[in-house]
Amino acid sequence: MREGDGAPVGADRRRPDGRRGYARRHAAARRPTMIDVANEARVSQTTVSLVLNHADGARLSQETRERVIKAAARLGYQPGRRVGAPAAASAASIGFVCDEISTDPWTAIGLDGVREKAWEHGLTVTVMVTRGDTEMEAAAFAQLAAQPLLGLVYATINTRLVETPAALLERPAVLLNCHAADGSLPSVVPGEVAGGHAATDVLIRAGHRRIGYVNGEASMEASRHRLRGYRQALATADLPFDPDLVGEGNWQPLSGYEATLALMALPSPPTAIFCANDLMAVGCYEALRELGLRIPESVAVMGYDDREIAQHLHPPLSSVLLPHFEMGSIAAEILIDTAAGSPGRPRQIKVECPIVRRKSV
Repeated sequence: MREGDGAPVGADRRRPDGRRGYARRHAAARRPTMIDVANEARVSQTTVSLVLNHADGARLSQETRERVIKAAARLGYQPGRRVGAPAAASAASIGFVCDEISTDPWTAIGLDGVREKAWEHGLTVTVMVTRGDTEMEAAAFAQLAAQPLLGLVYATINTRLVETPAALLERPAVLLNCHAADGSLPSVVPGEVAGGHAATDVLIRAGHRRIGYVNGEASMEASRHRLRGYRQALATADLPFDPDLVGEGNWQPLSGYEATLALMALPSPPTAIFCANDLMAVGCYEALRELGLRIPESVAVMGYDDREIAQHLHPPLSSVLLPHFEMGSIAAEILIDTAAGSPGRPRQIKVECPIVRRKSV
């Protein structure tokens, strides 16, 4: 499916591509979410989950725990309240099959969104991790087939195109953070082009006209879409695209460091740098400090992902939130609505990636 074919989810306002966001049902009466608590407490969604689920083994300071608890209380957040019987009397669980869950936080956050939405409807979640092994995946599907499932969520740690496993076509299923070329299944993915556009627009509105961009691996969908958003934002502001201002990275801090040194060595260096993820922004910070430049007085910096580290940098890093918790919640809601016979949604839902404003711009 081409970028732009899906319906974005988020606030019902004009997006950079001119369309309106896909309005959440009952948006005016929306209950506070874990994302809201994370923003209020200035922590990640993972930290909120650990605190509110009483994960005593987590290495979190008492001050952080108290800040999360107070933020949840101020917002009236109630995690995982059951609101009724299971959506299907014969189903007790949602199956969650993913390729990886431990190398990055994204799948775990998406799973938390599925789990919370499922529990609100009296359902639990059965998780299978395949590590991309086809035999392990087949065994996982076979085991899940013997259970009374409402449906399946098939998730990938990197946003990408997938070939739909035949087992997913045998019962209701949703693709999470991935999508099928033939559109055979509904999918929920982040709105990366709009996210890249929004991040660049923040820098443009701050007065910057020479904006460097440090991209991730070109083979990855997230890299291509964030770069497309960057270019669209420049075009919207009538700013020329300069390929010399685009540095190639690999998502790791060292590549952000090296790309920043190269950008700042240009005859006309950028006054702002947009890094395609927060880890490369860490390297960007180090390079700018090594050059004796202050953030944001000399050079503004924008990240992407809103990892935990973003708020602990000096100054705290402005970033773009990857909405995996909301994506997981929407995926579970699609299955629950399908079981209840509710009208279908768009085949691909793109969830808004909101800006988290801090002090690096």
